[in-house]
Amino acid sequence: MSFTYKPKKRKRAKSHGFLVRSRTKGGKKVLKRRLQKGRKKLSV
Repeated sequence: MSFTYKPKKRKRAKSHGFLVRSRTKGGKKVLKRRLQKGRKKLSV
């Protein structure tokens, strides 16, 4: 049996990265909330 999760840095950044988040309205909301909460890392 093979593992289902095979992490790749590029793919991760392409789907959950800062630039992707800041492109959409919802993504901007996510960043704003995380900023307000005081997260060290806003996104991947």
